Amino acid sequence: MSASTSNDISSQDQELSRRLHGDDGAKKGGLAAMAAKDLEEQSKVLKQYLEFWDKDDTNETPSDRKERLQGYKKLVNGYYDLATDLYEYGWCQSFHFSKFYKGEPFSQSIARHEHYLAYRMGITPKSRVLDVGCGVGGPAREITEFTGCNMVGLNNNDYQISRCRNYAVKRNLENKQVFVKGDFMHMPFEDNTFDFVYAIEATVHAPSLEQVYSEIYRVLKPGGVFGVYEWVMSDDYDPKNPEHRSIAYDIEKGDGIPQMCTMKDARDAMKAAGFDLQTAEDLTDTDNPDLPWYYPLEGDIRKCQTFWDVFTVFRTSRIGKFCTQTAVRVMEKVGLAAKGTFEVGETLAVAQRGLINGGKTHLFTPMYLMIGKKPATASKE
Repeated sequence: MSASTSNDISSQDQELSRRLHGDDGAKKGGLAAMAAKDLEEQSKVLKQYLEFWDKDDTNETPSDRKERLQGYKKLVNGYYDLATDLYEYGWCQSFHFSKFYKGEPFSQSIARHEHYLAYRMGITPKSRVLDVGCGVGGPAREITEFTGCNMVGLNNNDYQISRCRNYAVKRNLENKQVFVKGDFMHMPFEDNTFDFVYAIEATVHAPSLEQVYSEIYRVLKPGGVFGVYEWVMSDDYDPKNPEHRSIAYDIEKGDGIPQMCTMKDARDAMKAAGFDLQTAEDLTDTDNPDLPWYYPLEGDIRKCQTFWDVFTVFRTSRIGKFCTQTAVRVMEKVGLAAKGTFEVGETLAVAQRGLINGGKTHLFTPMYLMIGKKPATASKE
């Protein structure tokens, strides 16, 4: 793709983001951000996203999967245009899961999970670090403050980039953080640029793990380290098993994922990309059985460890979802929310179902930790 073509696509994406979210959409949050969206544009984006999916997995064909893999940029970009505000409202600014310890608040668990990755990788204050698929920048802000590193966030969604920049200014991090628009399958960086690269539950959106890991390998300096929390199906996953495939399909459809891979697929992809794979472990193997990683999705406030956690967990409960969806439906009827906002919430409910079922059956984990090192003798490509 030529530079001029790439610039044209970038300009088109920025214009779509501006039309959809409004000129000051990045400064709003929650229901206010949802209400600020352009009604007609959101309806178009939702229609385009749903065209990638059948009602359920029983009618899925190889052609459907191929179309999702080939159209991954449009699929993922559309998903986050639709889901970002609901994620922030219902979860937090770090779009990922974590382990829980008895008495540990939800927000502390999320932060610890990010600190742990930075610690295992060995990030230092002078490091130049790349966050691949940085979302709205929650982990990037936490890791920058935790380590003192210089952070570059890569994201292909203009709306999320604008939110990253806005939050960085609010935290006085604008001199330590830069956010770049780009496709993680074709990163806009020179070879051997970064000391460390990490991805937190983001590269699952790639159509090929080997290709995205190879791009990460390319931009890492020789001797550099890549750490990832990967979403994967367990090695017991059988795509020909209807129950297994139904769980994976719910996760894919509800989370904007072209195709789920297994743990073995992920390990093989790391090695094929050239990494010396130093760690490969499922952090859910040591989950607290009373507080599994998916407990906030279950909406069981009896498991909340602090009073403040109730506000997060309640939103995923049946009553909480009913209240939110009722409010959204009313906003749609009176013209304060785009038609289809309710359906976006229903799509996230599909994800919730798939993630819980995947967790309970141990067929899925959102925190398969892999750490790979680029050989110090790797030649400059």
